[in-house]
Amino acid sequence: MLPCFSELPVRPGAPPGSSWGIFGDDDEIGTLNFIQPEQVAAAAKLVRRGKVFSLNLDLDLPHPPFFGRRPIRHTLFEKYGGTALDEYIDDLYPQASTQWDGLRHFADPDHGFYNGAQLAELTDAGATRLGVQNWAQRGIAARVVLLDVARALADEGASPDPFDFFPIDGELLAHTAERQRVELTPGDVLLVRTGWLEAYEELDTPSREQLAGLGRPGAPGLHGDDVPAFLWDNRIAAVAADNPALEATRPGDAAPLSLHVALLARLGMPLGELWRLQALAADCSSDGVYEALLVSAPLNIRGGAGSPANALALK
Repeated sequence: MLPCFSELPVRPGAPPGSSWGIFGDDDEIGTLNFIQPEQVAAAAKLVRRGKVFSLNLDLDLPHPPFFGRRPIRHTLFEKYGGTALDEYIDDLYPQASTQWDGLRHFADPDHGFYNGAQLAELTDAGATRLGVQNWAQRGIAARVVLLDVARALADEGASPDPFDFFPIDGELLAHTAERQRVELTPGDVLLVRTGWLEAYEELDTPSREQLAGLGRPGAPGLHGDDVPAFLWDNRIAAVAADNPALEATRPGDAAPLSLHVALLARLGMPLGELWRLQALAADCSSDGVYEALLVSAPLNIRGGAGSPANALALK
């Protein structure tokens, strides 16, 4: 029987609210352990209409990139006398577009990375502990539940500014699930639609450049001390949203991302950002079914700190 959030931690000396040791002292996949074969088999039965939704942005979006990254450069070249093409990509940041934050991405500033790993262990030549290859080699296949917070708020007469701070706490997540008549089950991957990405895609080039120049764009997103407990106690395996940081952010604010610490470093929970959810959300609203089979294949990068999501939802 796994402990509830209020009973964490279980390992002496581990930080508050951490799952360190629960899945073993050498565990490297975190809350993906909630996804067992029976959960995968049940999720596969959710494919009833054969509809497939890609949840991925173009690799070169957002453009200009956020957080000081450089734009990718894609080069094609001819081979074999012009009868074939090969290619390479420069400045590909695995976490620049639709992506997963890996367990190497964020540490607890006082205690270290997930399960107590320390920076020196992760940066030594050839070190692979907590690398994203662990997720790639097992794959991510699970029931996914979309919580369409943006639509729920709009239907209730609220219209948050998509480019400013708006907190989505555990209470609002629970309210949205109840409103959609969908129940969360252990091993689910949770998708949260804030509406940020649709608003971004409507911007012209100067507006996108201005947004990138802020350092950190503003956005609705997860925020609140009750969020880690909500996710852990519902045995959520991973959580993703359609905004740049998963968390709610203020324009240009460089404040620490507290939920990255609470979820990645302490709970070992994969975080997804910039997921393209509008087509899936429209379909869910149309048929009233907010669950699907999710398949995601992170890149097999030994020692990687994150990866493009390569995610599909099937209904």
